[in-house]
Amino acid sequence: MDKIGIVYATMTKHSQKLATAIGQALNVKAENVKKSPVLGDIDLLFIVGGLYGGESMPELLGFVKGLDGGSVKSAALVTSCASKKQGQNSVRALLESKGITVVGESICQGSFLFMGFGHPNQTEVEEAVRFACRLAGKAGETA
Repeated sequence: MDKIGIVYATMTKHSQKLATAIGQALNVKAENVKKSPVLGDIDLLFIVGGLYGGESMPELLGFVKGLDGGSVKSAALVTSCASKKQGQNSVRALLESKGITVVGESICQGSFLFMGFGHPNQTEVEEAVRFACRLAGKAGETA
């Protein structure tokens, strides 16, 4: 079986909620990047994060900058965004600069203050879990 990892960065606990649900479905512990998890060799790394002012959290960007392209083969992004239109472009660029293939991105409705209140909801969490489960069997392939 492919080795799968899950990391997240969160301010509002939305990304933690998504990462934990994905982790439960894949039987993998979701790790907060603030705790500087050591991953080892990973076939597929799920990176879960929200966008704040159009950008990923600095802690998440710092974590991704520190990844070893020789140890992480591919990554999938799960993004919470109030507009549900923008992806984690900075994270994607950093991964690609390290030779880490980004196999897909799932963007779900997030919330900020009163915009998108109540999101991600259960349906959106389930969509993120389905996305992860589909990809878990395709590590290294482009989705």
